Amino acid sequence: MDQIAVLIPCYNESKTIAKVVTDWKKELPEATIYVYDNNSEDHTDDIAREAGAVVRYEYMQGKGNVIRRMFREIDAQCYIMVDGDDTYPANAGRVMADEILNHGVDMVVGDRLSSTYFTENKRPFHNAGNSATRLFINRLFDSDIQDIMTGLRAFSFQFVKTFPVLSRGFEIETEMTIHAVDKNMYVKNCVIEYRDRPEGSESKLNTIQDGIKVLKTIFNLFKNYKPMSFFGTMGLILFMLGLVFSIPIVLDYLGTGLVERFPTLIACGFAIVAALLSIFSGLILQTMIQKNRQEFEFRLQLAQDLYSMRLRRNEKENG
Repeated sequence: MDQIAVLIPCYNESKTIAKVVTDWKKELPEATIYVYDNNSEDHTDDIAREAGAVVRYEYMQGKGNVIRRMFREIDAQCYIMVDGDDTYPANAGRVMADEILNHGVDMVVGDRLSSTYFTENKRPFHNAGNSATRLFINRLFDSDIQDIMTGLRAFSFQFVKTFPVLSRGFEIETEMTIHAVDKNMYVKNCVIEYRDRPEGSESKLNTIQDGIKVLKTIFNLFKNYKPMSFFGTMGLILFMLGLVFSIPIVLDYLGTGLVERFPTLIACGFAIVAALLSIFSGLILQTMIQKNRQEFEFRLQLAQDLYSMRLRRNEKENG
């Protein structure tokens, strides 16, 4: 088991990967630097290997797929995940690792938005998207995460070994954040100095397509993690619509004894029934979610036992 593992997912980062590996080796000399190449065509893997990184491969395209492979294969007391585009400073690594190793933090978020992100990033839609996503998730999940989409994070062993990676692409950061908040894990923000990509290095993030994927991920995770809020809101809206449109019909009936708008009455009845079904579905799913959280606590304990066992084995091998 490594004490610190620096995880660098890469796709065509030949212009920057050598500097990224060198910077992190200098900042954290005791760390093992892992570069996972994701079908690069510009010899990113060869350059990373020459710079001193351990190079491995993930052939299913997408950042989420790479992170799934990393989390499965690597055992470490502290994991630091960073992009290979040289936009994140290595000098934040020591502070982030200390939070994981010595203060019991489960995830440290490299917060770009509180420092230089809005001046360094030249893509206004990215800036607006990051701010909107942060506001939306913090409101929905009653959290205080300062940068939802950051590519610089540190994790504990327990987080990595209990996190179910479902996303395939760049929406993985959103999934990590919501998972940590929902499972009541200890999360801290660490302000970092972000810098834009150097000239000649191109972003793999498509503002529109990946933005839509992130929004879909937030929608699905909200539905899955907070079903009572999701289905309860839908039920309340349907119930109010059915009630409002049925009031004139009821008043006409009380005044004349006749029902003149049967189609509207039938539609209102269906809306109210659908509202009740939605609310009861939310209640049932919320009970299942609560059960899942209880089971997750047992998985955390199993991860802690595995962590202790690996540490003891390391001590025997080194002592």
